[in-house]
Amino acid sequence: MPSAATRIITCRDLTKVYRMGTQEVFALRGVNLDFTEGEMTAIMGPSGSGKSTLMNMIGALDVPTSGELTIKGRPLSNLSRDELADLRNQTIGFVFQQFNLLHRATALANVKLPLLYSRTPIDDATARARECLEMVGLGDRMDHRPMQLSGGQQQRVAIARALAGRPSILLADEPTGALDTKTSEGIMDLLTGLSQDGITVILVTHEAEVAAYTQRQIHFRDGQVERDERSGA
Repeated sequence: MPSAATRIITCRDLTKVYRMGTQEVFALRGVNLDFTEGEMTAIMGPSGSGKSTLMNMIGALDVPTSGELTIKGRPLSNLSRDELADLRNQTIGFVFQQFNLLHRATALANVKLPLLYSRTPIDDATARARECLEMVGLGDRMDHRPMQLSGGQQQRVAIARALAGRPSILLADEPTGALDTKTSEGIMDLLTGLSQDGITVILVTHEAEVAAYTQRQIHFRDGQVERDERSGA
């Protein structure tokens, strides 16, 4: 596992202002944070506190009004649109609460899809998709469509898809929000294992039980970091 001291994400004085008519709404107010390789972090806080805005910035889906976000030493403000797309494809994996799977496609096809978009040769994409499904314990479900899978299995397919591009960073938005308690525990064990393998896992959650799996909990309120705590796990 890589050294926990290896910094992979740096946020400096991040501010995000949305304009609604003549009114300015501050989603982030001067956020300063670092994330290191292999660290598993929960971002928590009430609705509108800024946590999703921060996640979108780390995922290169949104840009700050001011401040700088750096991933692997590269300031995102210096990257072109194509370079940002490459960053999302090669460095960042996304996992969503609602899975976002293609219902008519098999698990294998769902996992393979982002690789084909990135122009990976089809044989290589198929082999990698199979490898990722094996990794999440679905080697015997590759030919099943989402409606033939349980909620937990669908989320595992979504995680396999996120891993297909060999990301250094995995962003998960309420990854257990649609799952029952036992299934949620299985998903969190899987995410914990990925973190132990060196992937930086950052998840948004409202659930203290989910946050308890993480090494670090960052609490947001009114666009600012209210508390930044490490469990010592």
